[in-house]
Amino acid sequence: MWVIGVAVYAGLLAGCVERRYVITSNPPGAAVYRNGQFIGLTPVDDQFVYYGNYHFTIRKDGYATLQVNQPIPTPWYEYWPLDFISENLVPGHVENVHYFDYTLQPLPQPNIPELLNEAQVLRSKGKAIGPPPAPPPPPGPCDQR
Repeated sequence: MWVIGVAVYAGLLAGCVERRYVITSNPPGAAVYRNGQFIGLTPVDDQFVYYGNYHFTIRKDGYATLQVNQPIPTPWYEYWPLDFISENLVPGHVENVHYFDYTLQPLPQPNIPELLNEAQVLRSKGKAIGPPPAPPPPPGPCDQR
């Protein structure tokens, strides 16, 4: 009977480690992809299971796309054998939250008059080349030998 009591007591004391990260950006409202999967618009909050490197892609119209390989380090209490204790025996809830803030760079605005001038120069060069030569006519039935 005491075994059941110990099991219930241990179950009530069971700990929990919540792993998550929060991504913010300047400007806010950028689309965030984790390892190619869309997770939301900044500010975005998501959970993860494993520590290590995650690849984030951050996109927003009018700004350069940002590619980031973000390491998420393992805390001391998540190494073996302490991980068993922190996740199963320590009473309460442990939050492991990582905050990442990224600044997006605006795309350069093209100089419209300069761009139109370059287009006109290329158009003039193309016209100076002239039309391509006509292809030779296909051989007729009498031309084959």
